[in-house]
Amino acid sequence: MENPILSIVVPCFNEEGNLIPLITAIRETMEPLKLAYEIIIADDCSTDKSWEILQTLGAQDSRIRALRFEKNCGQSAALWAGVQAAKGQFIATLDADLQNDPKDLPKFLEALKQYDCVCGSRLENRRKGDNLVRQLSSKIANGVRNKITRETISDSACCYRVFKRECIGNLKFFKGMHRFLPTLFKIEGYSVAEIPVSHHARFTGKSHYGVWNRLFASSYDLFAVRWMQKRMFRYQVKDRANF
Repeated sequence: MENPILSIVVPCFNEEGNLIPLITAIRETMEPLKLAYEIIIADDCSTDKSWEILQTLGAQDSRIRALRFEKNCGQSAALWAGVQAAKGQFIATLDADLQNDPKDLPKFLEALKQYDCVCGSRLENRRKGDNLVRQLSSKIANGVRNKITRETISDSACCYRVFKRECIGNLKFFKGMHRFLPTLFKIEGYSVAEIPVSHHARFTGKSHYGVWNRLFASSYDLFAVRWMQKRMFRYQVKDRANF
């Protein structure tokens, strides 16, 4: 498939029970839109049957492309590898656990007509999909991140986003970057907006996140991003000679 309009990128770790329902939900959402698309799933060296399922799905549908890491590298690496493999002019990222609802994709695509990146916010529907501990840890983490980076993104940890391909053109990968993509895009001069999205209880399997890796483990990244905000700048070349 050449130049698909939308690349849907999904990082995956031990999601054997979610993959087929996820692919089914994406297909049901995309088919009525009559848009070319591909689904890229980056398997972060799962220890269950996720890779076998992905191989089967890929053999059945050429729009499903999958890659598998040699060793577990984390969500940021899986997401970034999927994004780098994407062929589309527009890229959507979402989690594999079905807490992000593929039915929201049309809302993202509509909002993308006015912005370079559209981020999902689970704020209004968080209680429907998460327990109290996860709600509280997310609220604390978002508050601290916004305080330090002087951001206004209400749900920076939500990986449900759709953005134009050029947004990632100058970004350099670092561990934990998935939490800060809206801010990194803004540093590069791109416009970012948020829209409310559905948030469901996990379909099957267990969450890989808690208070520790929502806030404390990302503290180094947080201050690094703040440094980027203060020190990085953009420039434009007006004229050239002998180029």
